[in-house]
Parts: sequence; C-alpha cells; structure tokens
Amino acid sequence: MAPLSAHPQGEGLGDVKTHPEAMPQSLAVDTLGRRLHVEWDPLAPVTPLGQLVFFCQFLAASGLYASWVANCPLRYDSPNAPAVRDVLGTSVLAILSGDCRYAHVTALRGDGVNPQGLGMEKVVSEDSLRRAFQKGDAAALAGWQTETLLATYGPALEQPWIADLDVTVKPIYGHQEGAELGYNPHKPGRPSHAYHTIFLRTLRVALDVEVRSGREHAAGHGLDNLWRLWDRLEPAQRAWLICGDANYGNERIMNECEARGQNYLFRQRSTKGVGQLILLLEQLGGWQTVREDWQGCEGPLQLTGWTRRRRAVVFRRKLSGPARPGELPLLEQGGVTVASQPLYEYIVLVTNLNENLLTLLHLYRQRADVENAYDELKNQWGWGGFTTKDLLRCQVTARIVAQVYNWWNLFVRCAEPQRAREAITSRPLLLFSVGRLTQSGGQTTLHLTINHAQAAQAQTLLTQLSLFLSGLTNAAEQLKPGEGWRQIWRRILEPYRPPATAMLGGSG
Repeated sequence: MAPLSAHPQGEGLGDVKTHPEAMPQSLAVDTLGRRLHVEWDPLAPVTPLGQLVFFCQFLAASGLYASWVANCPLRYDSPNAPAVRDVLGTSVLAILSGDCRYAHVTALRGDGVNPQGLGMEKVVSEDSLRRAFQKGDAAALAGWQTETLLATYGPALEQPWIADLDVTVKPIYGHQEGAELGYNPHKPGRPSHAYHTIFLRTLRVALDVEVRSGREHAAGHGLDNLWRLWDRLEPAQRAWLICGDANYGNERIMNECEARGQNYLFRQRSTKGVGQLILLLEQLGGWQTVREDWQGCEGPLQLTGWTRRRRAVVFRRKLSGPARPGELPLLEQGGVTVASQPLYEYIVLVTNLNENLLTLLHLYRQRADVENAYDELKNQWGWGGFTTKDLLRCQVTARIVAQVYNWWNLFVRCAEPQRAREAITSRPLLLFSVGRLTQSGGQTTLHLTINHAQAAQAQTLLTQLSLFLSGLTNAAEQLKPGEGWRQIWRRILEPYRPPATAMLGGSG
C-alpha cells in the first residue's frame, strides 16, 4: 500500500505545456470588452519605429552617415566579430529610440525593418556594443568624431553665430574611471562626470562635448577643447561671440579671448569688488530703463588678479517681495550693504563688445536656452546613461549621442522649419508608428500605421520632406560634393531670413 502524501495534490488544472513547440498557436483571451484571439508571429518584418525610414532617407541624402561609418577607426581582428556598420547602426537605433542603458539594446533585436534602412545586417548584442571601443585609440576616435560633428554644423557657420559654453554634471552610481567627488548640487556626495559642452545658440546644435572627471568641473578644464575647435575653424567660420555664465568670467578665458580678437560676454560672480562697483553706480545714479522692469548702467571694472580694466554692465530689477536667502541682492552677497530701499536683484556682465545695454541684456538672456538643451540631452537622449568603467568609452558615447541628437534635431527642423520640437514631442509624432514590410512583384512596401492624434499632420510633414529629399537625391550628379547638405541647411534656416544674423547672434 502506497503511503499517503503529507500534502495531497489538489484539484489539478492540467499539465502546463512549457516547451515552445508544444505551445498553442492561437489563444482565446477574454478581456473586459470582448474576446480576442491572439496569435504570435515572431518572424514578421515589423517595427515600432516605422517612420524611421524618413530619417534614414535624410541621412542618405546628406551623405553624412555613410561618411561617418566609412571613416570610423574601429577595427576587428576576429572573423566572428560584428561588422562596424552594425555596431554603429545599433548605437544609432538605441539612441533614437530613447534608450539610455546598454541593456535596452535587447529590445531592438526583433526589428526586422530599420536595420535595412541603415545598411545593417543585424542589430548587435548589448555586449558587442558596450565593448566596441574598449581598446580604441583615443586620438583617432576623437579626430573621427569631431570631423563628423564639424561636417554636420559647418554650413551654419557661414553667417555670424554665438557659441554658448557650459558644463553639466552626470552622477555616477558605480566604480567608473573619473567618477570623483566634485560639484554636484542635486546629489551632493555622489561621484560624477563633468560634461564640458559648446553649443550653437538658438539651433541647439552641440558643437562638441568633452567628458572629464567629477573634480574637473571648473570652466577652465574645458578651455583647451574650446580653442582646439576655434583653431580648427576658418577665420570666417569662428563665433561672432562666446557667451558663458559666471564660471567663465575669469581672467584666463577673457585674456585668451582678447589675445585672439574674440568677442566675449560673461557673467560675474558676486564678489566684494563687484559689490563695490554696484555701490558706486548706485551713488552716481544714471540708471537707464532697458526693457520691462530691468534698468542698466555701466562702468569700468578691474578685480584682483586682472591685468586690465574691462567694460562691466550692471542690470538691476526690483525684488517683488522680501528677499529670500536664495535671492539676496548682490550688494549684500558681495560684502557691501546698501541700506536704501527698494532691494534689487543684480546681474553683472563683463564684455569687450561695444553694443548698447538693450542688446547686451538680450544677448545674455538668450543663453538660458542652453539649459533646455542640457535637459533634453540628459533626460531624453543618452547623456544620463550609457556608462562604462573606462572614461574613453564614456567620451566616445557622449559624442555619438551628441551626433545623433544633432542629426535628429536638424531632421525635425527640416521637416518643419517654422518651429522647434524636443524629442519628447518629435519622437511620438515623427518616429513612432507600426511599420510592416510586404513584398510583391519584386517591390518592397512599408505599410505605416500612426497612432498619434496628429497623424495627418505627421503624414503631411514627412511626405513634403521626402519629396524635398528625393529632389536632392535625383540632382546629386549635378551638385558639388557637400552641396546637398548645404541645401538642407538652407531649408532649415529659411524662416530666419533675412534676419538670420540676428538669430545667430550677429550685430546687424
């Protein structure tokens, strides 16, 4: 007699078949609304990024992507290694889809449509992508990436433009090279990397980015890269103005700008010497109403350590209520107290420009757009992720993200030159849609289904853009090398003409 089990088997639900080949091909699923029959088709050529085909057409017409892949210094010795074009294409797909971790690449490997648009054979694994540049030559990789960036924004430098300088902090949560304690206002005590970046104002184009350790967050650590870019440009291509916040308003950078004949506009910290200048201007009077509730005045300034006097412009605005600790007037922050009321908020700028007060205030206030670009790159693209143990791969990935960000930014502006869109709105409208490939009579057709509420607008924008790019492709034999990309830039800048110089920072 068999012994009784201590835990007798209850009422069974039947044997659960777990082997894939034994799975049923169709399932009846009862939902809240109706019964649906579900079938899996893992081999169907479909993609959730259906409208990426138009971005691929944009890259093909520009010629930039093919050159980027062909000039890549990445080389493999093993016959089993992935193709370079597959590695680069996978990075582009991952960044475009909004991923910020290498592990997210696995979700792209079922895409049977878009790899063809980028000339790929397949989407590589996350490990292949992570290890790609591990043993690369830093100088060769930097030269390859900076040349591609220059080819991307070069046509925009044919008219006056403004370079905005800034640095952002990327918190690090592992044991990476260069992850050191430095300035980290949002997560104090957390190791970080510092991203020193140069932007082309208004168009939000990243000219270059340099990744440094967390301790090298001061503005001076990014100056060598700035002047490398400056020296690489032709004199007619160089920035009309270099602009930065108080981190850049120091003797070193101003002296280097003056030695090169470069215009600059930098904010000043609230030091004692700056406070004394404001006190003197308050006593002398002569404040002019500049715009809205801002008033301006100017005078010479030479702080301790400066080699010369420079033009300082002071702007003030009445505080609407009692001063909070975070917005005390600059006079009190600098060790100088003015007892008279009302209390003012002060902005002090130092420049070698001869522009009037209104123009200078306008030029500096425009710099606030850089913060929006940083927010987009860190939170909507990949600057907040794709971290590896060595600093070299972090640097390479940061420039790849900047490159793809530039391409997509210009693609969106080319599709709709009248307005700018961040990725949080442009991706759902112009990228995400269900795409399905079919073949009939030797012709391959991509069927798109857009779920966006503005699907009709997306179809109109992309159709018009595709026709424009097709015209460039058909005329490629008659165009000089690089002329197609210049035509794309002319379309992007069309809404800013004739006041293009004012848009990009000219003095006209």
